[in-house]
Amino acid sequence: MAAVTNLVAENPVVIFSRNINCPMTHTVNSLITGFGANPVLYYLDRMPNRQQIESALAQLGRQQNQPAVFIGQQFIGGPTEVNSLLLRNELVPLLLRSNAIWVWRGA
Repeated sequence: MAAVTNLVAENPVVIFSRNINCPMTHTVNSLITGFGANPVLYYLDRMPNRQQIESALAQLGRQQNQPAVFIGQQFIGGPTEVNSLLLRNELVPLLLRSNAIWVWRGA
């Protein structure tokens, strides 16, 4: 768990993905960057401590083959949870509170 905690502590938005070709990761990343945030992406298939990180993410509730999203050092979940935050108008305030974005004027 310490490995995940250390990686997440360094950035306001972190996404763990199984690999660079994951379409769900691309979707979540595009959504978050669309608000002006710059998520840090970690690709598990390229990490030497992959099994340790996958185990820690599973303990947090990460679903297999889904990206794991952290905002403000808080585990949010995967694409379903991120979209749920968006639909409840809670994603932007969360990004603002975590200092992932500074100003949002909306559309």
